[in-house]
Amino acid sequence: MAQKKGKNESKLAGKHEIKKEPLSKEALEMVAARFRALGEASRLELLQHLMQGEKSVQELCQLTGSSQANISKHLSLLADQGILARRKQGLFVFYSIADQSIYTLCDTVCGALENRFALVQKHFSHSPSER
Repeated sequence: MAQKKGKNESKLAGKHEIKKEPLSKEALEMVAARFRALGEASRLELLQHLMQGEKSVQELCQLTGSSQANISKHLSLLADQGILARRKQGLFVFYSIADQSIYTLCDTVCGALENRFALVQKHFSHSPSER
């Protein structure tokens, strides 16, 4: 006998019912590499600054307080993943967001964390009799 789904369960199930073919091991490695590139707080900080517009390596060094070598290493990895674009102008290299899906991904992850922590906050902000 089928169980009746709640309103939220039904919405979630609907979003995940799209059937796709499983990815190959090679494709899964590419996805994992993209997540690894985004799995470092320093790189996320750089992306956060670049979401406000194109910046030079020097500007990013000033904004983050990190060394040029460190910033360049992180920017290079993000560019190799196709997340950032680079543009050289004279002696300066400028970076910008190349993959616009990064905005959606960041909004999705931050929104999910906000919801999760709002629920936790709710549990800690009320007296035991209000729960």
